[in-house]
Amino acid sequence: MKIISRFIREQQRYTKGDLRHLFEFDETGISQFIEKLKNCGVLKTVRHTISQKELSDLTEEDIETADASVGNDELLFVFSYVGLITTGSRIIKVFPKYILSENGPAVQMKQVLRVLEKYVYSKEQILPLFHNSGDDKNHNLLAVIFSLISDYHTYGIYNNSEDITEINGQGSVLWQKTIDESIAMVCRRRPCYMELYTKRTIDNDMDYFNRLHKCILTECSGQLEMSGLLELLEMEPLRLSEEELTDFGEKEYILDRLRSELNIQFDTGKQHLLRTLCTYIARDKKLMDEEQGISMYGTTAFHMIWEHACACVFQNQLDTPPDRLGLSCPLAEKYQNISRLSDIIDRPVWYGYDTVQTARRTLIPDLISAGHRQGRDYFYILDAKYYLLTLEPDQPLRGNPGVEDVTKQYLYQLAFCPFLEAHHISEVKNCFLLPTEGTEIIEKGYVRMDMLHTAGLQDIQIRLLPASMIFDHYLAGTHLNISLLRL
Repeated sequence: MKIISRFIREQQRYTKGDLRHLFEFDETGISQFIEKLKNCGVLKTVRHTISQKELSDLTEEDIETADASVGNDELLFVFSYVGLITTGSRIIKVFPKYILSENGPAVQMKQVLRVLEKYVYSKEQILPLFHNSGDDKNHNLLAVIFSLISDYHTYGIYNNSEDITEINGQGSVLWQKTIDESIAMVCRRRPCYMELYTKRTIDNDMDYFNRLHKCILTECSGQLEMSGLLELLEMEPLRLSEEELTDFGEKEYILDRLRSELNIQFDTGKQHLLRTLCTYIARDKKLMDEEQGISMYGTTAFHMIWEHACACVFQNQLDTPPDRLGLSCPLAEKYQNISRLSDIIDRPVWYGYDTVQTARRTLIPDLISAGHRQGRDYFYILDAKYYLLTLEPDQPLRGNPGVEDVTKQYLYQLAFCPFLEAHHISEVKNCFLLPTEGTEIIEKGYVRMDMLHTAGLQDIQIRLLPASMIFDHYLAGTHLNISLLRL
């Protein structure tokens, strides 16, 4: 079997002919391939125009709903997704749009996948084991495999332990059983027991489910290794078993055994593992089978990961109580009962003829950094934007945050103005944080709206941040000093 593996850039425009050539399809195959990806929400279509080819970001207004079977020259195809996709023997590795290198960005992609994994678990998200494609509910086999391997690295092999009661054994003493069933000798007015009942727990390594778990993990690791994904995911091969799934019986027999075990298992973690094993066994397809369909590991919302990583690396203080910001002056009485800095921002109040209602949601910036340094109090309002900005001489402005993003950034400062004035904070800065493939923080410029600038609000500065540096710190759980932004 020939495995076709390609790196594809998010938001890059491709013609139908491009995709057909890259993945070696015939005319019928490419149309089916495109339709599958569109049904899974990872591929969008836009009109084939000069302006669309030059855009770096896809908005909802750009999306064309035309049939993907139309001629090659009428549509462009865009991956609005970051991560891994498998469809039969084709493997698509979609890397973030800020990576502009022409060569296969394997090193950056490895980092992106580690970031994705950490984000999923930090947000307590569960990888979808199924995805909807048309009217069918199909296994997302890639997510099932990752779930099994991740569970193994966290909790180890499934085991059924057995408690054994012994006399004078090495385990803990069962005092009640010893008192009830042993003969005591009195020594110095104290009872002494010559025989102590003890309890120890042993794991049954030959248990059916223990062996089955090892076999499935070995098979899953082998599938990733065969597809070339094991190295990309920086995983070591798992060689836990020499058995084959056929050694455990027919598919229905294995499923019956798993369901029976699930009915008597009360440990939540083990229940989740048993269900995932059932999902894996339920369809005996392998990752590279042509009939397997689409499997995915990634996200259509990488902008949220960028925002979260920036907030962690620069120690977002939105949830910090105002009295813990370390300001030089005492906290004003008005703010002493506020538990989080974000609660300072007003919420819309709706007035009816006979009622008044306060909205639950309001404006929330991505990141606030505040405190005292170099003899001054400061207050920085930062917004992480996942855009590729083109702001160069003799080139049109492209990839820039929209007017709503700009006005919201001004409004964030306006929302905090009473707090800033009450504490005499004069060093106030607004800034957009955009990713770049480079290695240095770049002071790119600023954006201004004159009517808000003349109202005393700060212009919004622009900083291009090396994404690899931000993600390195995010993965390590370390921080960057806000002074590096030179605001």
